[in-house]
Amino acid sequence: MRAKENSARRGAHAVKRRIALWLTLLTVLLTVLLLVYLLIISETVATQTAQNELTRVLRENAARVSLLEGSFQVAADFRFSSGGITTLVYSRGGALLAGQIPVGYRARLPFESGVIRTVGEETKYMVLDLWVPSGWENGLWLRGIAVAPELRPVTSNMILWTLITLPLFALLAACGAYLIAYRAFRPLARIHATAEAINEAQDLRGRIGLPAGEDEFSRLAATFDGMFERLERSFEAEKQFASDAAHELRTPISIIKGACEYTARYGEGETPEERRETLEMIHRQADRMARLTDGLLHMTRMEQGSEGSELFRLDLGAEVTAICAETYAAEGRLTVSAEKEIFVLADRDLLSRLLCNLIENAIKYSDPPACAAVTVRVTRCEGEALLSVSDRGIGIPPEAHERIWQRFTRLDPSRADGESTGLGLAIVRGIAERLAGYMTLESEVGMGSTFTLHLPLI
Repeated sequence: MRAKENSARRGAHAVKRRIALWLTLLTVLLTVLLLVYLLIISETVATQTAQNELTRVLRENAARVSLLEGSFQVAADFRFSSGGITTLVYSRGGALLAGQIPVGYRARLPFESGVIRTVGEETKYMVLDLWVPSGWENGLWLRGIAVAPELRPVTSNMILWTLITLPLFALLAACGAYLIAYRAFRPLARIHATAEAINEAQDLRGRIGLPAGEDEFSRLAATFDGMFERLERSFEAEKQFASDAAHELRTPISIIKGACEYTARYGEGETPEERRETLEMIHRQADRMARLTDGLLHMTRMEQGSEGSELFRLDLGAEVTAICAETYAAEGRLTVSAEKEIFVLADRDLLSRLLCNLIENAIKYSDPPACAAVTVRVTRCEGEALLSVSDRGIGIPPEAHERIWQRFTRLDPSRADGESTGLGLAIVRGIAERLAGYMTLESEVGMGSTFTLHLPLI
């Protein structure tokens, strides 16, 4: 058992490690992709921001300069240098009129209005020219020069810090991924442990018992619990069947065995009448065994839910009247009172068996049975269809009202005449539950009993 547990644990840990590894690799890959994205975006944003600032400053200065009678004039708020941006004023012919060229700037570019150009080798400069007209033919050139943003040191620092922190980040990601996998697979470990315990102990009473939820593990646990419950019911029904059969068949088997041994030893001296009596006794006991086996099988199938029944919309009064007419027409001991158009969902075969069991039970426990008067009624009350079977028999004491529904219960064995299996009322209750109904009993000792089936109306 320990070897199985260790193997299961190793398998679970292997799955968790693989999940943690894949999650870690995915996290590292996403981190690298995010870094590349940030580098690209930062360079684009920095360049675009510098160009926008150069354009803004040059346009503001263009509004503060003018050319009057061949000489240019600048306003008091004209800025030749602002935030690292240098503004130069040139004549139409390209002569520098005002401003100081940056020390490191060596480029000689022709004027081109409105276009930002990047020049330089060691130090990159952004250059923007604007034409400021004055009249039809004259005007001034404004040239803005700014050092292009240098992102290489920033990029190098980001890459360096990424290389330093990425291993630690990957370690944290691996630990977090393993913890997530461990917590996610904990219900699965619980399912495995419960199934293994049931398998080892051969005890189906164990349940996983996970809280109800919408996740896959909760639904899987609920499915397993339902399966364990059905298996437990099935095994318990089989055990009950075997126990009941062994207990109840012991007597008829002993009688048949004794009769056979007696015949084998003294059969030569028996008269034909004695031999016939022996054979009739064996036949009665065999019939009793057959009835007992049939009843037990019927009970077991109902408990397991494997009884082959199909529910249809039936007129309860009409069905009960037909069953009584078909089965007990010749006896003349039944009084049937059935309202019509009381519709229920039921199976005709199960309904017939329930009714016949109740009628035979009423006849058997009437006093005397040969003159039994049994009344069958079908009525409706408070949303229920009621099928009742009443007799004027010996009645049932209150302390036995619950016990009579159990298997092999015989309140008065002297009336069983050797044919009763003690399963009739147990089968009746099982059929009632199968039809989504229930049974009730009203009885008074010496006055008779009334058994009533309650079914929901359609």
